[in-house]
Amino acid sequence: MPAEPPATPKARFAVDDVNLAGASFNNVSLARARFTDIDLSSSFFDDINFANAAIGKNCDFTGMTIAGVAVDDLLAAYRNREK
Repeated sequence: MPAEPPATPKARFAVDDVNLAGASFNNVSLARARFTDIDLSSSFFDDINFANAAIGKNCDFTGMTIAGVAVDDLLAAYRNREK
């Protein structure tokens, strides 16, 4: 019986409908990843590179802070800045 050819790597790795509550991620690259319908409530991020990251629509920032500053306050200050 001939050997099967090696599996072709998938161009996309998908995680759908999974509960990862309480999971810990260390030294993980999510470069160019896309997140849709994700619940990050009460999550903590430290030493994260968000360079060139984009936040789309329908996001709830209630209670979220960046370096101890409420995101709601940051967004309000941005909206009210002098142009």
